[in-house]
Amino acid sequence: MTRATEQAAGARHKTQPLTYGAIEYLRTIDDYHGVPRGTAIFGRQTVYGYPSIGRVLTLEPGLQQHFAHPFWAEEKVNGYNTRILRVGDAVLALTRGGFVCPFTTDRVTDFIDTRVFEDHPDLVICAEVAGPGNPYLESSPPFIGDDVRFYVFDFMRINQRPRLAAEDKYALIEDYGLPAVTRYGRFTAKDTKALLEIFETLNREGREGLVFKEDAADGHAAKHVTAASALSDIAATAATLNDLPPEYFTNRILRLVLYLREQGEHPTRDLERALGAAFLESLDATLAQYEREKKVFHSFRCRFHDRHNAEAMIAHLKMAGGRQINISRRGLEADGADWILTFDRNYPAINGLLSSVLHGDLIYD
Repeated sequence: MTRATEQAAGARHKTQPLTYGAIEYLRTIDDYHGVPRGTAIFGRQTVYGYPSIGRVLTLEPGLQQHFAHPFWAEEKVNGYNTRILRVGDAVLALTRGGFVCPFTTDRVTDFIDTRVFEDHPDLVICAEVAGPGNPYLESSPPFIGDDVRFYVFDFMRINQRPRLAAEDKYALIEDYGLPAVTRYGRFTAKDTKALLEIFETLNREGREGLVFKEDAADGHAAKHVTAASALSDIAATAATLNDLPPEYFTNRILRLVLYLREQGEHPTRDLERALGAAFLESLDATLAQYEREKKVFHSFRCRFHDRHNAEAMIAHLKMAGGRQINISRRGLEADGADWILTFDRNYPAINGLLSSVLHGDLIYD
C-alpha cells in the first residue's frame, strides 16, 4: 500500500462513498491530516485535491513577499477547475470537490488527446473548463462564443501531491498537443512594470488575470486579477446578492480600486457607471424576471454526447449542491448524434425576499 493510500485510508471517516456507472470511489469532504478536501480515492489510486492558490491584491509588494525565485505567468481563465485521469479503461474528470463530473467526463475527449494516459498512466491533468455551455457558472470569458473549451494549466501524479515542474509541464503540453492557458513568460519579482502592461491588455480585453507559479515542482503560486474581472463577478452575482456574504462584493470593489491605483489611474465616470450598472442593471433584470416568472433563476444549456451522462448530470447537481441549490430540468433533446440538456438553477433566498418585498411585507434592518 502506498503512503498516499494509507493517508487516504486514514481519512475514510471524512469521506463520502460514490459511484459513477460501475466505478466506485470515495471523496474527502473535509481536509484531514494532509489529505485535502476534494481528494478522490479509486481503490489504490488517490487523486489529491488541487491546492488552493492565494490571491495578491497589490502586485508589487505581493510578488516581492512571495517570490524569491523566478516564476511563470499564465492566464487565469474564468471557468471551473477539473482533474482528469484514467481509471481502468475509463477517462474521468473530477470537480474541485472530488465528484466525477458527468458533463466534463462526457466532453473531455473533444479537447484532450487521451493517448497521453497510454504513455503516462499515472498522470493527472489539471484544466480549466470555460464557456457559456458549462453547467456550473453563470459567467464565461468574452472570447468563447458558445459551448465550452478546456485549458490545461498543471499536471499532478496519482498518489502524489506536488504539481509537476514547469519544464515537464510545458513538454507534455507540446508533445501531446494539449490545449493550454496562455503562457506570458518567465519573470522575477522585479518585473512589475512588464506584468502591469500585460494586465492592462488583459483588462482591456475583459480577461480575468494571471496566475504566477514558481519555476520549480510544487513551488509557490499566487494569482492577481483585473478590474474587468471584478466587474464581471459583480454583474454575474448581484442578482443573488443575499445568497452571498457582503464581503464577496466589498472584496471585489476593493480589488477594483487597488487595481486602478497600481496602474496609476483614478476612477472615471465611465468606470463609475460600469460599477453601478453591474449592480443596478442586474438587480433590475432580476426584478423583471421575478415579476414575469414568479421566480429568479439562471438557465443552462449543455451539450452531451451520451444521454446517460446528461441524465446523470441533473442527479449530480442536485446531490452536490445540497439544499441551497435548487435545480429544475427543462428538457433533454437530441441534436444530431448529441444531446442538449437544458435546466434552471433557482435561487430560493432571493425568491423568498422578493416575494415578501413585492407583497408589501415589513422588512427590519
